Amino acid sequence: MYKGKKVVVVLPAYNAAKTLEKTYREIPFDLVDEVILCDDNSRDNTAALAHSLGIQHVIVHEKNKGYGGNQKSLYNKALQIGGDIVIMLHPDYQYTPKLIPSMVNIIGEELYPVVLGSRILGIGARKGGMPLYKYIANRFLTLFQNILINYKLSEYHTGYRAFGRAVLEGINFNENSDDFVFDNEMLSQIVYAGFDIGEVTCPTKYFEEASSINFRRSMTYGLGVLRVSVGHFLQRLGLANFAMYRKPA
Repeated sequence: MYKGKKVVVVLPAYNAAKTLEKTYREIPFDLVDEVILCDDNSRDNTAALAHSLGIQHVIVHEKNKGYGGNQKSLYNKALQIGGDIVIMLHPDYQYTPKLIPSMVNIIGEELYPVVLGSRILGIGARKGGMPLYKYIANRFLTLFQNILINYKLSEYHTGYRAFGRAVLEGINFNENSDDFVFDNEMLSQIVYAGFDIGEVTCPTKYFEEASSINFRRSMTYGLGVLRVSVGHFLQRLGLANFAMYRKPA
């Protein structure tokens, strides 16, 4: 709890058994009230381990719904249980849970309603092992998006994010893709809806157990990002009316 605001951490999990406990043990439970894990039909014992760790809410998908589909289940559940500040943390230990207090403070003090853990501010990305081709693609796509979306972020592609309740209630995230481009669509919706975004420098780790999409999936994601950026540009000029930008019913 932070100044009367309920803090919820959501964990989108897929084959995360090797790193889940290490991630979970570093969550600051003096601040975090509840944790939700969604197991997207893993092939390992992620769900069983989550139960054994005492995670309060464990959602298990009967079939794999994809990274975006996983997050939809998590955010809907977080709103259902009364979350006021919701932090999305990957259970693969690529991002450190030790930044949660800073992200919660920024939202709880009403400085920004959205906070991103940026790998690009500073030298965290390359120092942590981000492949060069991913770093270059990140910089190119971010420049392209900043121009078309008419905003300025150091990156749009981090998986470490925190949201105030009003943000999740104010955007139509259930209309988004079930694939990896969900993250990008969500930021586009947030900017279009007029919510400001803060960033904090975030170290990151690339290692064998950390989830990372391959080159082919990266290309698909990149094309999806270009599509979202062009769509946002047309939407803000009044030349399109996409369902994802409509307010939730």
